[in-house]
Amino acid sequence: MAIYEFEGKVPKIGEGCYVFDEAVIIGDVELGPGCYVGAGAVIRGDYGTIRIGENTAIEDNCTIHARPGDICTIGKNVTLGHGAIVHNATIGDWVVIGMGATVSDYSTVGEWAAVGEGAVVKNKSEIPEGAIAVGIPAKVVSQTSEEYREQWVKFKAIYVELASKRYPAGLKKIG
Repeated sequence: MAIYEFEGKVPKIGEGCYVFDEAVIIGDVELGPGCYVGAGAVIRGDYGTIRIGENTAIEDNCTIHARPGDICTIGKNVTLGHGAIVHNATIGDWVVIGMGATVSDYSTVGEWAAVGEGAVVKNKSEIPEGAIAVGIPAKVVSQTSEEYREQWVKFKAIYVELASKRYPAGLKKIG
């Protein structure tokens, strides 16, 4: 993995995290325990601060960054789908950010919310707790159901197991 100290700031990687060799983590970044960081992901705490809660999955090719002197916060049990961008935003616990979606500066996404694939949560927008938002710009179209939440708890366990057990034990570089 490519983990870089920057101007005296050293990333902190929680116990049981799995970070692919091709991922880049720079500076003032803290990953809680049990996180998964996929290949091609870039988490840049070079002039801002990034805090990521436990059991969060940052899938392949995601980008996370913060503005100078600001904090980008991503909660516990979050999934950022492949290619998602979170820039200087606040993401609550149990949130799903769909593949290719963007959450822009000073936006908030509430607990148990879901942002659909390719959606754009514009600067200073708010996606309320439990909402499902889609489109460009992202608009709330529905609410997450209790059934969705129960299924999502089961799905999250898969990534936690990948990060803490299956990848460390079973992934072998052969080329």
